[in-house]
Amino acid sequence: MVAIKGLIAAAAASYLSSGYNTGSGYNSGSGYNVSSYDWTMKGQPTTGYAYCPIDKFVPSFPSGQNALVAPSNPKFLGLAFGIQNYTCSSSNNYTSTGAVAELIDASCLAFVPEFSTIQEDLYNVWTTLIPQPIQAIIDLLHFLNPPTILAQHFFQTNPVTGQGVSPVWDFRSNPRFKGNNDAFVLAKGKGSIPAPTDPKKDVAWLDVVNVQGKIADEVFRFDTVGGQPPATCKYGYDKDISVKYVSKYIFYGGSINYS
Repeated sequence: MVAIKGLIAAAAASYLSSGYNTGSGYNSGSGYNVSSYDWTMKGQPTTGYAYCPIDKFVPSFPSGQNALVAPSNPKFLGLAFGIQNYTCSSSNNYTSTGAVAELIDASCLAFVPEFSTIQEDLYNVWTTLIPQPIQAIIDLLHFLNPPTILAQHFFQTNPVTGQGVSPVWDFRSNPRFKGNNDAFVLAKGKGSIPAPTDPKKDVAWLDVVNVQGKIADEVFRFDTVGGQPPATCKYGYDKDISVKYVSKYIFYGGSINYS
């Protein structure tokens, strides 16, 4: 799978390299130049590994609930890896302070049998092979510039209230949206359910709706793996923590399409 391939390439670079050389690529000094990594899979063009139509794709949500009800005709499908950030509250439990993640374009994987469990494979790579911080991996992937980078996910101050933070999915670094300052979505919560897999380990599935930006009107997070903090902490003693996670994000609506 090209998604896993990209992460393994990043992992290889992080282990093999002893420096960052923009002239010759991310090089270990032993002849392995990751900037020349073959992203095309057996020499085939990148067409077919990104930007595939997904208008017929329907995400699988648990039955018997109405908190997550997806519209029809999805526009973008991302496979994300990153971290969930937490701080220890005065109630001696961890509260969320946001997240940082990279989204890989999963549109061309949507209809393959392995897609239903690909998040588990990616989680294994992310948690066992890559020790570097998420921002370092994002920077590396953007230097390598594989065709499957879709967007970045982060949180910023709520622009309406000026308090708290709001989730953002930013497509503006994607070459297909270069120069389009509206190629993002800043959102607010609409619905959520505990992860049907293991809610103590896996973060909740979410439905959020647009507040700003034009890339999408609604975003769902589903098929989550990891991301949950320990059940308790000691206020004033325990430091802020980051917990690795993987999930899928699917985007609906919006007025911006691939160029």
